[in-house]
Amino acid sequence: MDYGLWTMDAVAILDFGSQYSQLIARRVREAQAYCELFPYDAPAEKVLALQPRAFILSGGPNSVYDPGAPQLPDYVLKSGLPVLGICYGMQLLAQSLGGHVQASPHREYGRAQVHVNAPSVVLRLSSFVAWMSHGDQVERLPPGFRAVAESDNCALAAMEDPARKLFALQFHPEVNHTEHGREIIRNFLAAAGVKAEWTPRSVVADAIEKVRAQVGSAPVVAAVSGGVDSSVAAALVHRAVGEQLTCIFVDTGLMRAGE
Repeated sequence: MDYGLWTMDAVAILDFGSQYSQLIARRVREAQAYCELFPYDAPAEKVLALQPRAFILSGGPNSVYDPGAPQLPDYVLKSGLPVLGICYGMQLLAQSLGGHVQASPHREYGRAQVHVNAPSVVLRLSSFVAWMSHGDQVERLPPGFRAVAESDNCALAAMEDPARKLFALQFHPEVNHTEHGREIIRNFLAAAGVKAEWTPRSVVADAIEKVRAQVGSAPVVAAVSGGVDSSVAAALVHRAVGEQLTCIFVDTGLMRAGE
């Protein structure tokens, strides 16, 4: 995707192998923020081309100490942008910033009661049920962070450095099992300054504006195969420039009989 004329705030989600990564993206979009999901090892230039306003680090099945375990890309912290680390993402954030991660005395999987024990930017609650799934946990906070929540089996269930807008959760706010999970994600987006302006209608309007800006008064030719992608693209361009567009049908040989 070409982001050269991109106007909406965007969030880059880095996938470290969590089964819930797609669900994180869904929750961000439900909060009316645009986001894209990238593999954790995607080239930095590809991720930064999105011009993200914030990063979300997904969970994952690894221990940060496993040989060859996914690591936090350098550009995330160098960017100075707000970050939300979830589960493995929290552990990576802690390790990268001078904290310490260790194996949990008891692997935690399932619902857990989380108690908010300090003022928090993203957890504006006192107690709630959250979904845990981890074998490691943060044992010592990185400098500048404060502990804001605990569970029975996890003394550091959430940590924050509000000055740098760095936030981390040991539990999964994206799943339905976590109470107020959508609210928690919205709180992060608000703290990150991400505007809630993404909707399907706004995407269409933005696409039309970009086409008009690129085309001006020039004529346009669109090759249409009859498939969804080329047909939608041609329809959007026609809405943008009208009679400036000439469509050419390209018979790929893959149409069904009679089409």
